[in-house]
Amino acid sequence: MEITKILFSIFSLTLLVISTLLHPSLSKVCNPNDKKVLLQIKHAFNDPYTLISWKPDTDCCTDWYSVTCDDKTHRINSLTVFSGSISGQIPPQVGDLPYLETLELHKQPELVGPIPQAITKLKKLKYLRLTWNNLSGPVPDFLGHLNNLVSLELSFNNLSGQIPASLSKLPLLNSLQLDRNKLTGPIPDSFGEFRGDYFYLVLSHNQLSGKLPASLGKKDFNYIDVSRNKLEGDASPLFGVNKTARVVDLSRNLLEFDLSKVEFRRAWCRWI
Repeated sequence: MEITKILFSIFSLTLLVISTLLHPSLSKVCNPNDKKVLLQIKHAFNDPYTLISWKPDTDCCTDWYSVTCDDKTHRINSLTVFSGSISGQIPPQVGDLPYLETLELHKQPELVGPIPQAITKLKKLKYLRLTWNNLSGPVPDFLGHLNNLVSLELSFNNLSGQIPASLSKLPLLNSLQLDRNKLTGPIPDSFGEFRGDYFYLVLSHNQLSGKLPASLGKKDFNYIDVSRNKLEGDASPLFGVNKTARVVDLSRNLLEFDLSKVEFRRAWCRWI
């Protein structure tokens, strides 16, 4: 009798393990704190249809769209929402996902308001892409505190004001795209000090003015587009036989410089 009970217990345990493997949601791998925060974010976005899979009784790591979890820690490491019906402002709760590495909100025309300072709590954040939305306010200086940031894209919004020089202090940044906004003022002199390799810089379609910083010549950009602004001065430091830039677009500005002093090496250039 005892042997039978033991065998039955082992059999039952085996079935439970198999069931858990076949149905990961039963294992509740989603961190409860992360789930709570995500549900708060969903509510702040007015419970949009695009987040309909975010249900309290399901597992956020296995059943929810637009989020992914780390395989080992089971913490949310990516929140990416493409198109859909998100409305309102980016809620401060986004800063309460401490393992987040990617935050991407794309093509949300009803996403308005400023970029919240709570984002600076995301110490592991590598990719911040808030593009094709209706965000307003400045490009915040506090973004310069996200030391693990590799790519910062804020294109196609209604951001205004000057570009903060602090962005050049980000040690791992290799892509900065601020095009299609309403940014004014000069390009910071410090932008020649970016440390990332194969740097991708896009500042086009704004209202930037002043002289193109000579310091940009210190950086070997892989791609640089400052077209459709009101920039003045000499752009020749961007060129040279030691430069490896694939594309340099300076068109639709007020630049004046002697082309006879410009040296090229396989770059695609446009300055008309």
